[in-house]
Amino acid sequence: MERMTEAEWREFAMSGTRTGKLAITRADGRPHVTPIWFALDGDDVVFTTHESGVKAKALRRDPRATLCVDDQAPPYSYVMVEGEATLSDDLAEVRHWATVLGGRYMGEDRAEEYGRRNGVAGEFLVRLRVGKVVAFKDVAG
Repeated sequence: MERMTEAEWREFAMSGTRTGKLAITRADGRPHVTPIWFALDGDDVVFTTHESGVKAKALRRDPRATLCVDDQAPPYSYVMVEGEATLSDDLAEVRHWATVLGGRYMGEDRAEEYGRRNGVAGEFLVRLRVGKVVAFKDVAG
C-alpha cells in the first residue's frame, strides 16, 4: 500500500466514470451514503442535487461531508475527501456543471441532453471544498 500524491489522487478521482460515494449526516444522526456523479474544479468537488433531496437538506443543516472514490478491482485504490459544502441555485452555474457531468458519465454526445435535464430550477450545485484527503494505491499490493 502506498500513499498517492496530490496529482495522483486527482487523476485517479477523475479517471473514467468512477462514481463517488458521498457520506452526510441525517438530522437524527444516522449516516447517509449515496453514489454521485462529480467533477473536480480546483479545490472543490462539484456535483448537483435536488433541493428536496436528503443530500440538500442535510448539507444545508450541516455542511460537513466525505466523498470516497475507489477502484474495486485488484490491487484496489481509493481516495477519501473530507470537507465542507456550499450550495448554489445559480441556474447558469447549475446548467454548466450538469452538462460537464453529463459529458463525463454519459459521453460527450449526450452532455447537452443531461445539462438540459439536470440543470433546471430546483437543482443545486454543490461545492465540497477539499479539506483532508486520504488516498492510497495498490492497497492489496
